Amino acid sequence: MKTIAFLLHNNFEQAEYEEVNNKLKDKGYETVLITTNKDKEVQAMNQDVNKGDTFTADIFAKDAKVSDYDALVIPGGTVNADTIRGNREAHSIVNAINDANKTLAVICHGPWILANTGIAKGKTLTAYPSLQTDLENAGATFVDKTVQVDGNLITSRNPDDIDNFVEAIDKALA
Repeated sequence: MKTIAFLLHNNFEQAEYEEVNNKLKDKGYETVLITTNKDKEVQAMNQDVNKGDTFTADIFAKDAKVSDYDALVIPGGTVNADTIRGNREAHSIVNAINDANKTLAVICHGPWILANTGIAKGKTLTAYPSLQTDLENAGATFVDKTVQVDGNLITSRNPDDIDNFVEAIDKALA
């Protein structure tokens, strides 16, 4: 059984974690929730402004071993993505996944970390529209598509694209 890790902090978009997680579990994947937060309780948001549910992470980022995972998913949410992109432990995990050529799937504002880690350079990516300039400044080509696959990278725009995002992850791991 393949294991997919989710990496998040707090104030992440609930649908981009919960719906993606549930759909991947329905396809037979094991999932693990990794957090950079100081607590294992993490707060979701709905449409970036309304508090959603809380979830309990399985492991702290500092204790995560990339060799245990076949793929990494990073949900969006403006505050979550902004926090993750500046976090050393998150950078370490994301770079290790990418260096191992494992599937790295990032949605909505999540692709900010691809800019901050240098992974975006030379890649074709999609994201929430407001990230276009940031990704282009990081050396990426931005496209407005429900899902974009470039090598091991899978990017998507927003919660409306979750079905296509999950299908791309499943296809990459097949």
